[in-house]
Amino acid sequence: MNNKEDSFSELLKTESFFLLIKPEDKIYSNKFIVNSFFEELDRFVKLGLKNIEISWSDNENWLDFVSIIKLKYPKINLGSASIVNRQSIEDSLKIGLNFSMMKFWDKDLFKYAKSKNYLLVPGIRNLKDLEEAINLNCRIIKIYPIIRKDSSIDILKFKNIDFIAAGGLSINDVKTYKSLGYKAVVIGDKGIKNKKFDPEIYEWLKKNKNN
Repeated sequence: MNNKEDSFSELLKTESFFLLIKPEDKIYSNKFIVNSFFEELDRFVKLGLKNIEISWSDNENWLDFVSIIKLKYPKINLGSASIVNRQSIEDSLKIGLNFSMMKFWDKDLFKYAKSKNYLLVPGIRNLKDLEEAINLNCRIIKIYPIIRKDSSIDILKFKNIDFIAAGGLSINDVKTYKSLGYKAVVIGDKGIKNKKFDPEIYEWLKKNKNN
């Protein structure tokens, strides 16, 4: 597990955000929607998009859909999000994803993932859960939702922890949160507008491609 965390931490030194995709059920059956999705994603990947999360779903087509993304973009750091149970971890393992993120802290689920040597990043917003996670040797932590973060959490005091900010953030928040000590941000609902990827992400990638 340490090797997986170390690799993930190294990646966070150079990558600023994770794009969280929440596919609607009809994407699995509508050829036009799925083709449009991959056309847009192609543009982003060609410009250097490195981190993608796909919200887990118990829809029987989820496995095939995410497997296609993994095969199509083998160099992407691909993970699943909104992990809520053991099945979602098993599905992620079956595809061979690099990581998953929980919405909230679930000690038993975290321990289960650890027993499978799988990297599961918890979502945490209060000091009690943060300390419990650290006691279980969790070194990568998502603060979610960032707007409701416990004021007693000072991330700068935890030198050996990599923090990721999430919840209602856009590409325009990357600079602010990195300056506050977060290694990266998760861009979810604000990353897709009117069923299209936010064009500002495209511009950001283009601007930072060679940096």
